[in-house]
Amino acid sequence: MAGIISVSRTNLAQRRKKLRRQRQMRIIQAIWRTFAIIGFAGGLLWMAVQPVWVLKTPKQVVMKSGNQLLSDETTQSLLVLAYPQSLWRIEPGAIANSLKKQPTIAEAIVRRRLFPPGLNIEIQERVPVAVTQTPSVQNQGTGNKKITIGLLDASGAWMPLEKYTSLNPTKKLPNLRVIGLPKQYCLYWTQLHQAVIQSPVKVMEIDCQNPANLILKTELGNVHLGVPGPQLSEQIKVLAQMRPLAAKLNSGQIEYIDLKNPEIPLVQMNQKDQKLTPKIPKNI
Repeated sequence: MAGIISVSRTNLAQRRKKLRRQRQMRIIQAIWRTFAIIGFAGGLLWMAVQPVWVLKTPKQVVMKSGNQLLSDETTQSLLVLAYPQSLWRIEPGAIANSLKKQPTIAEAIVRRRLFPPGLNIEIQERVPVAVTQTPSVQNQGTGNKKITIGLLDASGAWMPLEKYTSLNPTKKLPNLRVIGLPKQYCLYWTQLHQAVIQSPVKVMEIDCQNPANLILKTELGNVHLGVPGPQLSEQIKVLAQMRPLAAKLNSGQIEYIDLKNPEIPLVQMNQKDQKLTPKIPKNI
């Protein structure tokens, strides 16, 4: 029994000594790990504050619209940044949000570039589908009006003409023209634009100046649609069915086409008080 007890005490002592060594090793490893992490973080901080990671000039910013690289002048006109400043202090999300506030920009993505240091910016420009003419009172005393020219995209977002042309000096402007204040067409613009571009009847102008009567200038003549509403699509469909009128009547004979009630389309002739109710072909 004495021998067994002696062996057990020896084993216990060796185990305690082994456990102490293991604890010491773990402590040493933890200390080394801590020093390594602190050293790595310090190294990153040192690298971050070095002059090489500073945005010094606008030429370090590369901005693209699709596959097109924008000029330095255009980039500077869209982007407001203080120089010099640390690349790490720049907030890409804040820059992207400021760009999206520009009337001509729909989306923007901003990324830091490490080699060489700078910024990569990708923007998606709004595509205009119509030229707008907005009348505004210039002089309350004389009543003279000033016309503001702008552009509309398919969603109804308005942009100043000069802003768009400064970014796209060679692009052609849309042929469709819209007359009136934005509040007079913005509520139904998307529906109206979709109906117009899908119609086989060419529409050159949309006059929204009278809230009670939306007027389209088309290849068939002026078309009165009345108060804009959910019947817009149906009215444009009926207009398409009236295309054969172009072969039967001279456009100079038609004063306007009345589609306020699409179920009863009327043609107002230039002759005084003469109206014609056209027959809509069934096969169209």
